[in-house]
This record gives sequence, C-alpha cells and structure tokens, in this order.
Amino acid sequence: MKAIGPTLPVPLSPGIVAGDTVYLSGQIPIAADGTIPEGIEAQTALVLDQIEALLAEAGSAMDRVVKCTVFLTDKANFAGFNGVYAARFPGVKPARSTVICDLVVPVLVEIEAIALRNPQG
Repeated sequence: MKAIGPTLPVPLSPGIVAGDTVYLSGQIPIAADGTIPEGIEAQTALVLDQIEALLAEAGSAMDRVVKCTVFLTDKANFAGFNGVYAARFPGVKPARSTVICDLVVPVLVEIEAIALRNPQG
C-alpha cells in the first residue's frame, strides 16, 4: 500500500493505492488557502478538482472512477450538485450512493471515490 496526497493533521490518508485500485477518503471543499467557496456548485467543482489531482498522483483519472459515495448536508442542493457532477463524468458514470447528513466541517458536500489505476500507472 502507498498513501497519496498531503499529510493531514487528522489520522487518515487522503488516498491509498492498493494494487491496481485507488481508494480516496472523503474530500471536502476547503481550498489550499483554507477558504471554502460559496454555493453547492463551486464546492462540488473544488471537491472534484481535488479528486482529479489525487487520482493523477496515483496514476489514475476521472474516467477510471468506479464508485463514489456522496454526502450532502441539504437535499435542496441535490440538483446543483448533480449538474456539476454529471459534467465531470461525461462517459460511463460511476456507481454512486448519495446520503443526506450532517458533516463534521461546515461544508455542503463531501465525496469519496474508488478508482482503477491506469494499466501503465
């Protein structure tokens, strides 16, 4: 196994590469400067950018994602989230579960993902 992503002040890895599979912890929309963008569309886009960067580090890509679990804090945000999410997976969509819940940090969305590595990566 190999950890990917930055070292965090909490007891988890942003991602783990295990064989040909990449497991990403739930990614939240906190920018590198510590800010949180306003609105579900901007937060979803940032989370998907973070997922894409972690997958690239692991030798994978968005088109290799097989499963996502999505956590939303408000059902009213589902349509806005879904529009941004769908645009980032234009081909075969990953299997997905979506849960409405409270999150530990004050954000609107968290996404975890499982992906296959590229054959050469």
